[in-house]
Formats: sequence, C-alpha cells, structure tokens
Amino acid sequence: MRRVLVVLCLVVAMSLVGCGEVGPGAGQSKAGFVKLFNGSDLSGWETSGNARWFVEDGMLVGTQGENNAPGDLFTTDTYGDFLVTLTYRAEWPCNSGLWFRYQSPKKAYQADILEYKNPVCYSGTLYCPGKMFLAMNEDKSIVDREGWNTIKVRAEGDHLQVWLNGHQVADVHDDTTDSGKIGFQVHPGDQFGPMKIVVRELLLKPL
Repeated sequence: MRRVLVVLCLVVAMSLVGCGEVGPGAGQSKAGFVKLFNGSDLSGWETSGNARWFVEDGMLVGTQGENNAPGDLFTTDTYGDFLVTLTYRAEWPCNSGLWFRYQSPKKAYQADILEYKNPVCYSGTLYCPGKMFLAMNEDKSIVDREGWNTIKVRAEGDHLQVWLNGHQVADVHDDTTDSGKIGFQVHPGDQFGPMKIVVRELLLKPL
C-alpha cells in the first residue's frame, strides 16, 4: 500500500510539473509581469477629457461621453523600457488604441485599435503624433472583430515592436519619446458613437 502511495505521489508531482510547461508561455507567461489594471476599480489611473471609463464585470470599459465627447485614460506612473500585453475586444465602429510612452498629445506612441480608410490599415498599426503611421497592419484577417484580441508592445530604447494576435505588425526605430504613461483613447465623432473598448487584462514587464 505504501509503495502505491509513493507511486501516486510521483505521478501527481510529474503531472504538475508537466502542466507548467503545456501551452504557449504557460508557467512563465506572467513571470515578472505586473497588472496595470486590477480588475476591480481605476486605482492607479487618471482621466483626461470627457469619455466614460468604468469597471464592469471585472473589465475596464471606455465609451464616448455625452455629445460624443472623447477622452483618454492614463496610468499615474510612467514607464521607459517594457513589454506590455493587452487583452481587449472592441465594439465597432471603433477608434481607440493603447497609448505608450505618452508625455503629451504631441509626444507619444499608440498601438491603434481601428479600421482606417486612407491609407488602409487595421488594428495593431503603430501611430505617432506628427508622424502619422510608423508601421501599418494591412492584414484585416488577423483581427478578431467580434472576440478577444491580444496586442503586445515591446519598447526598448528606440526599438519599437508590436504584435497582434501573435503576428508581428511593427518593427521600427524611432526616438520621439523614451518614457511616459500607458493609456487608452476614445476618439471623438458621432460616427464612433456606438464604440466601446473593453479591456480584460493589461500586464507590463519592465526591461
């Protein structure tokens, strides 16, 4: 009986170790990452403009305010070099995005969440005020318009990289800003009245 118990314990231990290695990044996917959104309130965040930002069912939600008012939501802390992972979904038509290294409306980067017509590009496109698009995602097939998407941004020195749902959509060098806040945008305009940006998870790992 004792021998059977020992064998069972070994099997359980081995299965637990194995579980830590199954799946992409499992067991280490959150190692060194910090949650920027706690899933319960807007602690650590500040608003700008008149968009509505609130937490609902553990999700961070952004919509236009009254009379199609726009606005932004920013972390109170600033970050320099990092890897950030955003899990989100959008209700369309939508014009939003993940701000990073944000210092001012003229000095920032944004991993866009949009459908742009001229030039044609989609979510994951890398935007910089004054320089327009530094890199464009022209492949709409990698965007899940109805479900959850994952944007990853790696910013290290002047090297900026963006992935959307596992596909690299930006790999550029630019020195507009080397540090700043992380945030989200709700764009103005009645054409985006129905828009909603819903954030399930936002993780950041300093580099």
